[in-house]
Amino acid sequence: MTTVRAVRVPVRAVAVITMAALLGLVAFFWPFVVAPGRLGSTQTPPLLFGVLLLVVLAVVLAEIAEKRIDAKALAMLGVLSAVNAALRPLGAGTAGIETVFFLLVLAGRVFGPGFGFTLGCTSLFASALLTGGVGPWMPYQMFGCAYVGMLAGLLPRVRGKAEIAMLAAYAAVSGYLFGFLLNLSFWPFSLDPNSSIAYEPGLPLLEQLQRYLVFFTVTSLGWDTGRAITTAVLVVLTGPAVLGALRRAARRASFHAAAGFDPPP
Repeated sequence: MTTVRAVRVPVRAVAVITMAALLGLVAFFWPFVVAPGRLGSTQTPPLLFGVLLLVVLAVVLAEIAEKRIDAKALAMLGVLSAVNAALRPLGAGTAGIETVFFLLVLAGRVFGPGFGFTLGCTSLFASALLTGGVGPWMPYQMFGCAYVGMLAGLLPRVRGKAEIAMLAAYAAVSGYLFGFLLNLSFWPFSLDPNSSIAYEPGLPLLEQLQRYLVFFTVTSLGWDTGRAITTAVLVVLTGPAVLGALRRAARRASFHAAAGFDPPP
């Protein structure tokens, strides 16, 4: 079967997205290596995320200006971002039910990790504008969703029922992964320093991680389980139809992608 190629991602954009993804991980996990305040203030990590987002946005705009990104791929990105923004208010309710992640998983699978990374950022940005959810937490949410879409595009190439099973399993894992990352945005500042699960500057890495895992289990695991189950169930129920529709749209539009960011056939 001919490989459907999504967004043409030149080497320069691949390099910048990769760098932003790696620096984003540093910004998430900084509490394990740097004490609060040592970077200047507690607002430094969110500001770092803002800078990273500006870098990615600048690269995307540069590629558009140079006509390196297919206009049809941009249209697909806009449509899927709008759909995700509209779906999000239907979820994020009781028990952690989320309706936004399943489309990120399926679109990242079809159109590749570069598209998935960008869709994660644009979906959450559009959703924040739609719902008024703009705040210091937004960059963390955008990068968390970007990782969900990007990793979906890097999954092994299988098809049929095995593909749906793999995507459902990944959807469940990504539900926990998103919560694990997002909690890092407020854990160092949200608890009494005397608490046994609070962040304590200077502790060895393993002890610090143990505290965070207990914090994650006590405060977030139930909510994240709701997200994981919801996303996995939606992938199972809608996966065959949505994957087929996205692949047909990609074939008809004849999108292009660069080597290394190709979606599976």
